[in-house]
Amino acid sequence: MQVMATFELYRRSTIGMCLTETLDEMVSNGTLSPELAIQVLVQFDKSMTEALENQVKSKVTIKGHLHTYRFCDNVWTFILQDATFKNEECTETVGRVKIVACDSKLLSQ
Repeated sequence: MQVMATFELYRRSTIGMCLTETLDEMVSNGTLSPELAIQVLVQFDKSMTEALENQVKSKVTIKGHLHTYRFCDNVWTFILQDATFKNEECTETVGRVKIVACDSKLLSQ
């Protein structure tokens, strides 16, 4: 059995925040134990990491004006303004985007 370490990075995504809110509500109502809620979040982290690693094959080019960048604890954070995301099928422009990047080699340590 392979043990997979994960980042808790995806918990701050829209789906991660909705899951966390729902789990909090279920714990508050007594529908779910806090221990089981934590297990669900850990499984969410593993599933998101695995899905993005194994199922996403498309590539995206990002261009924009770099507003802020930071490197702390082996994590890069970039804030871009007027960013354009482009892949084979479409182009999308957003006013402001935050990109957080972690070294995947840290997962295997």
